[in-house]
Amino acid sequence: MDFYKILLNAHKGFGYLELLLVTLFIIALLATMFGFSGKVNKFLKKTTLFTMIFFHVQFLIGIIMLITNFTKGLDMGAVMKNADLRFQYVEHPFSMLIAAVLMTIINKKVKSNDTISLGIVIMGLIAVGLFAFAFPWMRVFGA
Repeated sequence: MDFYKILLNAHKGFGYLELLLVTLFIIALLATMFGFSGKVNKFLKKTTLFTMIFFHVQFLIGIIMLITNFTKGLDMGAVMKNADLRFQYVEHPFSMLIAAVLMTIINKKVKSNDTISLGIVIMGLIAVGLFAFAFPWMRVFGA
């Protein structure tokens, strides 16, 4: 098995785990926002931390895969003309990068504050929205 296939399988496997973590993060975020008068609890801290960690792991694996593909001679002009390739090589990585940065900011805010603010919730929803946009649903769940 070549290096790219190993990375691809790892990226897919961590993708399923990331879906679970994002679901737990949303549940924890909304439960904290609407219950207990916005006090940050351990569950929110842990889910935020693990979601952020796996966002970063996924991003690093994806960047290595992206560099591997571009060193094989992928033409950027052809990528931008094809919607599927543009999603895979441009929209997906940049959306996931922004989502990972937002998750890092959210993790820092959750760790340092006792209560959750509406800004943190909005940032969390934007990060999850970017994740949902950039997630390759058809490729992962087939169609």
